[in-house]
Amino acid sequence: MNTILLVVLVFSSVALLSVIVRHRLSWSWAKSFTLHLISACAVLYLLNYSGLISDIKIPINPATISTVVVLGIPGIALIVGLQHIMV
Repeated sequence: MNTILLVVLVFSSVALLSVIVRHRLSWSWAKSFTLHLISACAVLYLLNYSGLISDIKIPINPATISTVVVLGIPGIALIVGLQHIMV
């Protein structure tokens, strides 16, 4: 069963890479996504270690990073608000 899943993963990865390489529009989307991802990580890191928000630490994990990548600054406010309410 694991070998079947591995074969499907490899095949789908190769197919995805071939589509990305074939179409030049995908490169601009990938560059934009990478830029947003790096900036989201940097902003979360700076917020955690600058002391701007002293009593709340935002963990850097895929859920928080994806929230900040998709929503931007309102995503940070959402995470801070949820932590303030929940903790």
